[in-house]
Amino acid sequence: MEEAQTFNGIDRLEGSDDWGVYKTLLESTKAIPWKINWQTKQFDYIGPQIETLLGWPRDSWLGAMDWIERIHLEDREKTANFCISQSEQGVDHEADYRALKADGSYVWIRDVVHVIRDGNGVTTDLVGFMFDISARKQMEQDVVELNRKLEAWSHQDGLTGIANRRLFDQTMAAEWARGKRSQEPLSLLMFDVDHFKGYNDHYGHVKGDECLVRLTREVSQMPLRSTDLFARYGGEEFALVLPQTPGDAALQIAEKCREVVAALKIPHAVSPVGVITISAGVCTMIPGEEGTYTTLIERADDKLYRAKRNGRNCICSC
Repeated sequence: MEEAQTFNGIDRLEGSDDWGVYKTLLESTKAIPWKINWQTKQFDYIGPQIETLLGWPRDSWLGAMDWIERIHLEDREKTANFCISQSEQGVDHEADYRALKADGSYVWIRDVVHVIRDGNGVTTDLVGFMFDISARKQMEQDVVELNRKLEAWSHQDGLTGIANRRLFDQTMAAEWARGKRSQEPLSLLMFDVDHFKGYNDHYGHVKGDECLVRLTREVSQMPLRSTDLFARYGGEEFALVLPQTPGDAALQIAEKCREVVAALKIPHAVSPVGVITISAGVCTMIPGEEGTYTTLIERADDKLYRAKRNGRNCICSC
């Protein structure tokens, strides 16, 4: 009867012929059974598996406060308040939280709670099981991380690693809407590689890809702001979205891009200047009620082709 003295809330079960069977079943599972007297908030019983999972001695689980104090601080208030309110209302419930182990680490627990009430509907006891759900939580975290990576990859150009056309369009739409609210200028720089078809024909497409990768790497290392977006618009054409940027500043950035690319001195036998160069178009607008962000793209693109008609390796702006 020592077990009954320690966990007197199950003394009626322990006195029955079936208690040994019940006890064996309860203590042979990985789930941790427990019982709390709701009036005293004291544990009547907790399975010995608790020591294997959390490391705390079984006899250290005296009352509800021992349970609460061993919940991760970030989960504690929310979990405790939820379980207390559900118990007082007589509602069965589940709670997931991080439980403190004796070695100072944490393990994810799911508590499945059944509320026992008397004839008047008043809560008298709680019985339940604790489950180790660390593996499941890790799997959920892995799925979240994978989805984050997939989302990032869906916005990334496969060759150069910079933003792709999809992210460019989304960013332009968002910055246009922001500019309409703030009435601040939105600048767009578009450039492409001069005589790139001739480069591919002469050196081959593998070398052409290597050229684009090297070019974008250098431009990406320029001191741009976190709000700026460098994207591959298509083929050998690139775009730089410059929110809250006046025209003169955008023109300076375009010139810097041109200089950075020319400084690479990538040989280009088909080009009149003998190295890879770019032509750029720059346009700045204050978004208004008329027009859309595509208007800004069209104008910047028009300036780009004017730069190419003017002899290439130069910049035209609105």
